[in-house]
Amino acid sequence: MPSIKTPTKILAAGALALALGTTALTPFVPRATAQPAAATAPATAVALPRPVGPDFADLAARVAPAVVRITVTGHAEAASAQMPPEFRGTPFERFFRGQPGGGERRTMGQGSGFIIDPAGYVVTNNHVVGQADSVKVELADGRQLPAKVVGTDPKTDLALLKIEAGSNLPTVGFGDSDKLRVGEWVLAMGNPFGLGGTATAGIVSARGRQIGAGPYDDFIQTDASINPGNSGGPLFNAAGDVVGVNAAIFSPSGGNIGIGFAVPSSMAQSVIAQLKETGRVERGWLGVSMQAIDPTLASALGLNENKGALIGGVEPDGPAAKAGLQPGDIVTGFNGRPVAVPRDLAEAVGGQKPGATVSLALLRDGKPVEERVTLANIPDQQEARGGPAAAQSPANLGMALAPRERGGRGAVVAEVRPDSVAATQGLQPGDVILRAGDRAVAGPRDVAEAVSAARRDKRPAIALQIEREGGRAFVALPLQAG
Repeated sequence: MPSIKTPTKILAAGALALALGTTALTPFVPRATAQPAAATAPATAVALPRPVGPDFADLAARVAPAVVRITVTGHAEAASAQMPPEFRGTPFERFFRGQPGGGERRTMGQGSGFIIDPAGYVVTNNHVVGQADSVKVELADGRQLPAKVVGTDPKTDLALLKIEAGSNLPTVGFGDSDKLRVGEWVLAMGNPFGLGGTATAGIVSARGRQIGAGPYDDFIQTDASINPGNSGGPLFNAAGDVVGVNAAIFSPSGGNIGIGFAVPSSMAQSVIAQLKETGRVERGWLGVSMQAIDPTLASALGLNENKGALIGGVEPDGPAAKAGLQPGDIVTGFNGRPVAVPRDLAEAVGGQKPGATVSLALLRDGKPVEERVTLANIPDQQEARGGPAAAQSPANLGMALAPRERGGRGAVVAEVRPDSVAATQGLQPGDVILRAGDRAVAGPRDVAEAVSAARRDKRPAIALQIEREGGRAFVALPLQAG
């Protein structure tokens, strides 16, 4: 099955060479029919027009001195012999490891990077150097220098190294990835399969891709050839600015099939700046759980469009709670910028430092509201809450409800009938209903009354706030007649 792979590559022994030869062929003419050759005028060379298309030669020559090869050594559990070689030294190696107790082995891996500061600061991927015992950087002029890991950020798969070269080094600079357009030409450079400095070209295939790599997925997709070993290398626009950090490929075989991903420079630039300054990345924390708004949920909430980030839950004593945010609020803007989906809000909050005060545009009960929130540090652990009990049922929804144990607020879903509305919408026994429509739920009776009121108002659905294993979200239940 095709999978997302990070294109770091173990250096394999041996080399592959292809020899191409040509053979000159002349026509055979029998002696009996051979005729004297007639004198002819010398042939005139015809100059063919130059093919239309981009020429990256000058660009590649200008930026190549700042692109480096990175070699790492480390230790890992003994791996299964069936593990494909392209996965060795990548985060996917753990899926092929043998049983515990198999001992450790020494690993070697390679990746790419690029110099952003004449003093020797080098950008690469976290998965290239995150678990390394030692790191070496090979410059374009052949020098090999030991590198220190200044800091890493696993959530964006970025890392910053420092080398001491004894003199100023050639550099490249970040560009504005927000200005990239689908179809725009880009150039990828790096160290695929350990071959050394390599340039490949393609276009921007898509922006804002989410591939399940982390909480801040926002990748540039490109068909420029990216392979194992390209990890951490730069993706350039036609002006020679770094618009992305090559990080992953989609491939059924481990090789390039024209689907590669790069961390956009708009994200990388701020992360790298923090790593350079403090060696770590601090992100603001709002203290809410969020969910997207689908058409059914939009209808249940009385919205004209399914845009915004719906607040499913608010952490007690968190920044949002202190600012008065409530479950059911819909965030539509952050510091004047629109919020269309939860990812927009997550990235905006994560881009702020703890202590920053931000402005949120909200819809609350259909009315626009603005709140100012002072963000905090992300807590190390979140507390989980929940608990079920015995039964009472709102008609036609296909679920039985019970009071919460020990007098807690909310109604517990004690049973869900198969093929019912509740089952279709994903409700499960043990879920706790905290809100129904526009009211807080103290017990099962509140849910039944909210459903009856929604039917009287001829609403097509009712929004229920559900708590499950400590997480909170809204579910829209279509209302049946009766």
